Order: sequence, then structure tokens, then C-alpha cells
Amino acid sequence: MEPKGKNMKNYIKKILGLDKIENNLMEAELLKVEAQAALDRAKEVERIANLSPKELATEKKEPWVAVLETHVNKENVRNGFFELDWNEYFVVQLRGAGYTGTTDEEVVDQWFQELCRNVGAESGVDMERRGSGFVNRALRDDGRTEVS
Repeated sequence: MEPKGKNMKNYIKKILGLDKIENNLMEAELLKVEAQAALDRAKEVERIANLSPKELATEKKEPWVAVLETHVNKENVRNGFFELDWNEYFVVQLRGAGYTGTTDEEVVDQWFQELCRNVGAESGVDMERRGSGFVNRALRDDGRTEVS
């Protein structure tokens, strides 16, 4: 049983329509919270859509590597280089697979050289008799290492 004062308060609210106004305010507040949650989800979807493949993989803590460009020496087409980019998780994956090096670049270079040897061997090239030439490294102004 409700106390008399509370009954009277509810009765007055009902007569004046304040109970409906309170309900409408609670529903409006709930809609506001739901709308903000939908807006937050939409912003997150937009943020993820604007990530590069590398940024997306890094955010997911997944290994990622890509060939950005292939450069061929116009004067000697047997020479050239690939411009690679990778994330930290790719290097961790390589180290876990047994690749070693003091820098990330050395680890990735070791992997890439082995990959090239395997591709050559699968193509029927005698990789034991083939000289690999030389590797030239240069730190570029954009912070990347150029290997040729």
C-alpha cells in the first residue's frame, strides 16, 4: 500500500498530465542515448573505412606486407629493386619463423631473399650457381630504406 502523500502526488500528476510528460521525457532521453550510440558506430565505421590496408592490419594486430613499387634499371633490365612496406606484426611473424637480424629491415630482407630464391627454384632456375649480385641500401628522406 502506498503512503497517502505519494498517492496524492501521483493523482495531481495524472490530473495535470505531468505523468505523460515525464514518460515522454524518459522516452526522449532513451532515444537520445540510442541516437548517440548510432552516431558513434557510424563514426567508427567511417574511421575504419578511411584506414589504409597497413593501418587496418596493424590495428587488428595482424602481419602485413606489400610491394609498393617495382623499379627496373632501364640501362640493365637484370637489375632493379622492389619497394616493400610492412608492419611490426609482420616482423614478429618472421622472427617467430626463424628469421634473424638486428633491424627489421635485415629480417625482412632475409625473408625476401629466401622468397626470391624459392620463386627462382620453382621456376627451374639453378639458384646454387646464380650469383645474387650486390645489395645497396639507402635511407630515404621519407624514412624508408631503399634496397637495390
